[in-house]
Amino acid sequence: MTDLTDRLDVFREDAAALLGEKGFTDLADDLEPWLTDWRGRYSGRALGLAAPASTQQVSELVKLCARHGVPIVPQGGNSGMAGGATPDQSGEAIILSLRRMNTIRSLDPDAGQAVCEAGVILQTFHDAADTANMRFPLTLGGKGSATIGGLVSTNAGGTQVLRHGTMRAQVLGIEAVLADGSVFDALTALKKDNRGFDLKQVLIGSEGTLGIVTAATLRLLPAPRARATAWVGVPSITDARALLRRVDRDLGDTLEGFEVVPAHCLDSVLDHLPDARSPLSQRHAWNALIECVCVDGEDTDLRERLENALAEAAEAELLADAVIAANERQAEDFWMLRDSISAAERALGPAMQHDISVPVERMPEFILAASPAIEEAHPGTRAVAFGHLGDGNVHFHVLAPNGAVPGEWEEGQGKLISAQVYDLVTQWGGSISAEHGIGQMKVAELGRLGDPVALAMMRQIKTALDPQGLLNPGKLVPPIG
Repeated sequence: MTDLTDRLDVFREDAAALLGEKGFTDLADDLEPWLTDWRGRYSGRALGLAAPASTQQVSELVKLCARHGVPIVPQGGNSGMAGGATPDQSGEAIILSLRRMNTIRSLDPDAGQAVCEAGVILQTFHDAADTANMRFPLTLGGKGSATIGGLVSTNAGGTQVLRHGTMRAQVLGIEAVLADGSVFDALTALKKDNRGFDLKQVLIGSEGTLGIVTAATLRLLPAPRARATAWVGVPSITDARALLRRVDRDLGDTLEGFEVVPAHCLDSVLDHLPDARSPLSQRHAWNALIECVCVDGEDTDLRERLENALAEAAEAELLADAVIAANERQAEDFWMLRDSISAAERALGPAMQHDISVPVERMPEFILAASPAIEEAHPGTRAVAFGHLGDGNVHFHVLAPNGAVPGEWEEGQGKLISAQVYDLVTQWGGSISAEHGIGQMKVAELGRLGDPVALAMMRQIKTALDPQGLLNPGKLVPPIG
């Protein structure tokens, strides 16, 4: 124990000398805010908090950690949903914060790309792109805290995946520090590059277990000139899928978002937000939020196209009512209802939250089968599904019975519920993690349900790139056995 203590003391001194007063701290008050994930589900302890200001400092710090055998837990905005940026209880790891590395190194509208450091906040990047009359085609509810490095490391999704894809599709190049401190510099964006493995794709979605993303080259698109947003009441989830097919056919590549919101979720949001109002005069079993944008044309033209598509859908009895936002403010109000669902549901009490996907064509049937199965097996619970129907990803929440004790319920009945949900998802050919990552929350379930060949490949890659096992231990890659 004395040798370990002495070794860690030497590490602290070396890290402080390397990073300076702003770059390293082991004071309890400084560490405390970053030891728990934002949802309060996971807490840990840490040897210190390192905040390097450059890729070179990250490289030197990682080399230092390798020499002393100190594990590293990379952390961006600490807004993840799977506990992937929270250290364990050993207190032997450092938290590596990328928040000081927050420079947009370049933004080239003509090339349609920008180079951002890992600590750039998504909303800040959106604002910078907007100033250049461009946009970054990925957004999500946590855009005010989520960082580029975290989005790359978790292969984040969001509400525009239907048209533009996940973070993988937005990354043109990457810079990362590997476990030995070497810098993988592949920021140059090439349309064609056939020199073997696409190594940047190995790092994207690896949750800091293979390397620490320090910067990325991201694609930009021209800012849209026209936007049309509709809130639609539909009788059933199967009608919502039929409506999706129809508007996708009628509106083509202008369709960017198709979100579904059941009545229970909308009711929860309206109770949670005192000033919120339902867009429609009557309550509907399901609601769809439809977003269309285009680079050419005017708002009035796009709204007319959306209105015509919805009118035809109404004639086909696929919807009961609809309203198209009259202006940007009303459109943002619609999206606020959608983005507030998680907070509103959380205010109701304990819940098990599952970020899952199944093939788009099977999602309605999955919801209709899984919801009653869970509620029957666990009396008093309520299963609700909402989210990105357009790309086959819904957030499947199971609300606890009245009187459930927070903490105790999740660790008891909640874990049994999640296991059943993941069993069902696997049986339906889906994924237990659509966009939030595996982190520590789902690592055991991935080990239980994952394809053995795929798991073996993951472990082999992890061992090859991080032989000491120091990069984000206990996350993403299930141990053997």
